[in-house]
Amino acid sequence: MSLPKSALLLLPALCSLGPARAQSAKPRVYFSDIDNFWVAYDSIRTTPDSLRQLGYLQRLYLGKGTAGLRAFVQAKGYTAGEWVSSIRRHPRFWQSIRPRTQLAKTGAQGLEPYLRKFRQLYPALRPAAIYFTIGALRSAGTTQDSLVLIGAELATGSPETDISEFSPPEKAFLNRLYSHRPAEHLVLVNVHEYVHTQEKGSGETLLAQALYEGVCDFVAELVTGQVPSFPYMTYGPQHEPELKARFKADMFYPYYANWFYNQQSLDPNHVPDLGYYMGYAICKHYYRQAKNKPQALKELIELDFTNETAVEAFLRKTRYYPEPLDKAQLLRAYEAHQPYVTGTVPTSTTLVDPATTELRVTFSTPMDTPINTDYGSGGKDQFPIVGRVGWSADKLSYTYKVALKPDHTYNFILHGGGFRALDGHPLKDYEVKFTTK
Repeated sequence: MSLPKSALLLLPALCSLGPARAQSAKPRVYFSDIDNFWVAYDSIRTTPDSLRQLGYLQRLYLGKGTAGLRAFVQAKGYTAGEWVSSIRRHPRFWQSIRPRTQLAKTGAQGLEPYLRKFRQLYPALRPAAIYFTIGALRSAGTTQDSLVLIGAELATGSPETDISEFSPPEKAFLNRLYSHRPAEHLVLVNVHEYVHTQEKGSGETLLAQALYEGVCDFVAELVTGQVPSFPYMTYGPQHEPELKARFKADMFYPYYANWFYNQQSLDPNHVPDLGYYMGYAICKHYYRQAKNKPQALKELIELDFTNETAVEAFLRKTRYYPEPLDKAQLLRAYEAHQPYVTGTVPTSTTLVDPATTELRVTFSTPMDTPINTDYGSGGKDQFPIVGRVGWSADKLSYTYKVALKPDHTYNFILHGGGFRALDGHPLKDYEVKFTTK
């Protein structure tokens, strides 16, 4: 993301600056993928035949795609079938978003003075280019090397866009995103995303991800004088002491779904993406106290977020947390709050009757509803699940439908990336293993 990436990120970015004096600050922005998509869309709408629709999408859109579209497909794992499926399932959405995607063509206007200011602040600025494309509603934008790749169907929506065909969680996300009329803030988000093209890549921990995104929000503010219009920028300053304590408890763990890309909550009071604010606050605190501002900015942009030691050393240097930080103790405390699997029914400690059709997994504490189940150590051949019954009323157990054979070993994994307690702590990954009679 970039910004609120939930999976779905909302940051268009910009283009290119070359060596100082040798190259114009005029952005390099490409829009042809938008026009090609709508040509393919019109052809797709002429037939109900899904195979012909796939052919149109492949030939008229993907086949004519820019280097940016090809990179976008690779980065997000998009397939032609995803676009066709979305067009078939959400016809009113696509009709309503169509005219708004043309706003992307004016979104790069006014960037040149900000690019010049960015170069003045950070002379090592490297060139980049922006490609506006049409995605399949999974990412409003990402970067790959020096390319910024934008999904205009997400980056140009508005409250008037028809989202009635989506599921409640999808509606919640789109409503939050579109309520801020992202197309009206493309200069700011372009600068944010441009900063990402200068960075060394994101890290694994919450702290690393917060700094990776927070640097971009802070630098974009230095360049434009603006901050994002998202709720985290209003809520964050008003609740910083409590957020600071919560962040400290979580920051060294490689899990950040409670802080980033969590826009699908049905709670109307939910404030997503607070990790952006925490990263921004840390960066701003450091920059404000720095005597050498250009050097401080250089440190922020060039911090290696993939290097855990470097990230933690930088946090100590900022003195955002003036007290000593005991990483080992914080990790122990975090892990003590994680839910865990307490057992299975039938139990995996004895041979299981091959006539069994349901298997129940029990947990140490009531769980939230998301799940994440995957093949275990035996792969597809030893995966027993054929369906799901779902959660018990008390959310202390989850039941799968299984199909078993005699004298056979089975296994599957429950991942903390999906299973989590009501307070947001992820499950400790657990492999269910058993053998039948």
